[in-house]
Amino acid sequence: MHEKRTEYPKKKAQMYQLLQDLPKKYNVTALVRMEKVRASQLLPLRKKLLGEVEIIGIKDKIARKSLEKLDIPGIEKMKEKLTGQCLFMFTNMSPFRLNVLLGKNKVLLNARGGDIASIDVIVPPKNTGIAPGPMLTEFKENKIPTKIDQGTIWILKETTPVKKGEPISTKLAALLGKLDIKPIEARIVLNSALSEGILFTEEELVVDIDKFKERLVQANQQAISLSIEIAYITPDNAQQLISKAAQSARSLSIESGFLTDETNEQILQKAHAQAQNIAAKLPAEPKADAPADKPDAEPTKADAPADKPDAEPTKADAPADKPDAEPTKADAPADKPDAEPTKADAPADKPDAE
Repeated sequence: MHEKRTEYPKKKAQMYQLLQDLPKKYNVTALVRMEKVRASQLLPLRKKLLGEVEIIGIKDKIARKSLEKLDIPGIEKMKEKLTGQCLFMFTNMSPFRLNVLLGKNKVLLNARGGDIASIDVIVPPKNTGIAPGPMLTEFKENKIPTKIDQGTIWILKETTPVKKGEPISTKLAALLGKLDIKPIEARIVLNSALSEGILFTEEELVVDIDKFKERLVQANQQAISLSIEIAYITPDNAQQLISKAAQSARSLSIESGFLTDETNEQILQKAHAQAQNIAAKLPAEPKADAPADKPDAEPTKADAPADKPDAEPTKADAPADKPDAEPTKADAPADKPDAEPTKADAPADKPDAE
């Protein structure tokens, strides 16, 4: 049976002690998986974040033993994330800000066989400085046109052997390395972060800055609109509220007909328009001399034309000097001759009777 180790190498003991002290010193403990990180990324990152972030690389077994001894809320959840080589970051800044800051520190790296191109791989026309020989075959296999000039290989025109998102073959990766073309965009992404007892996952730590700004602007506009609607005065909406109140007062003055120096003209214009509208709806007064122009009325006898052809003359239309008319009794002459005297006309001096 193996005896239990009682002593550890000095370096491991120092790492163990650091993981005991740093989580107590800083508010945020973040974890990065080293399989996603290359050593060439760490050196410039350490220099840039010096004084703000402490970065420590450690194996998972030592980290797990060290974290077990810590009495920090949520630290036990972080132990479950420890697999393989780990990179710890300790800071007092927000874990979201740290992740955004890491995302901005991108570096371009040489490609390896099987890597996925982060960008379009563009090979520009230039003098490669490479002597002709077996290298010509590699250019030809990757469909890069070349020529030999002055004892070196020249690339004739700009070529894109691989586009963004496509895999890079081993031969092309070797050729790109010789041409000093780095098509792999690398950045460090937090795997998890513990802040104030809350463990944030990799997905939760991703912040879309542009989308976040858009939401902030939208929320600000909605807040201002709400404050104006409920008449809640703030330094941001005071001018708009005063303008709204003034406009409401003018509208009320015009609607109620309350004359003021600012609304006199508008009220008079409104009254004039209302008067015209009422006048337009009233019936027009008939003119005394104007004949009634009754539409589609059948012509009466009085309207009949005087020269109606073939009309029989009526008694009224008969000529006054009708010839051969027998005189009526009324037309008889007053001095009718030889009229026999009537009894009434007998002489008063009747002779004596026998």
